[in-house]
Amino acid sequence: MGSGDLVIELENIFLSYPDGRNIFSDLCFKLPKGARTGLIGPNGSGKTSLFHLIMGLVPRTSGRIGLMGQEMETEKDFRQARKKINLVFQNADDQLFSPTVLEDVAFGPLNLGASVGEAKDIAQKTLQDLHLSGFEDRIAYRLSGGEKKLVALATVLAMDPEVLLMDEPTTGLDDVTRERIMNILNSLDKTLLIASHEYDFLARTTKNIYKMEQGQIFFAGDAARLHPHYHIHAAGDVPHQHDGSSGP
Repeated sequence: MGSGDLVIELENIFLSYPDGRNIFSDLCFKLPKGARTGLIGPNGSGKTSLFHLIMGLVPRTSGRIGLMGQEMETEKDFRQARKKINLVFQNADDQLFSPTVLEDVAFGPLNLGASVGEAKDIAQKTLQDLHLSGFEDRIAYRLSGGEKKLVALATVLAMDPEVLLMDEPTTGLDDVTRERIMNILNSLDKTLLIASHEYDFLARTTKNIYKMEQGQIFFAGDAARLHPHYHIHAAGDVPHQHDGSSGP
């Protein structure tokens, strides 16, 4: 696979925080265009740090980051990459900051150069596509947790990214909203990288699953194979059968 087929390339990444925590040690990971990839790991395993690293929200200690075929060296490089790669945060309150839902969803297109009228049209269509028509004038901070999660997803999809990252999309959600988000993700023709602690959700929305453990990422298996196996051993934290495969 040539580098032109990769949308994310992480090579020999080290990441330590000022408080002394060592998050990644010589981490390597590649995500090809068109992939639908799940990332499983317990809280504190580094999933959120990985996404923040990819988005340029935290600086690496050392190592190489390539996004969309370009080397990430400066904040300007990351700003360009964010036009094609975007992240739905675990906490929707980190994503929503405008007075109304329409303003929140229109903000991204405006930031990408759309006129006010164009941004409003994009926002309304995005809300319609997600079955959120009627939310336009609602106050974002008064929404329920599930509604906030759906609107946060809308703010990202309004920018039509080529690559969508989602950090723990099902945290705190009821079953109905969980199914809605699952159906939305399964309808998207985008490269996906979804981090979750739920094997079942990942098995139903992705094709390959990786696990994060001790600052490294390991291929866990094909989602279609893991899905029925997971149900047989539902009490387990990880699938009970591994074939020793390694991902790209």
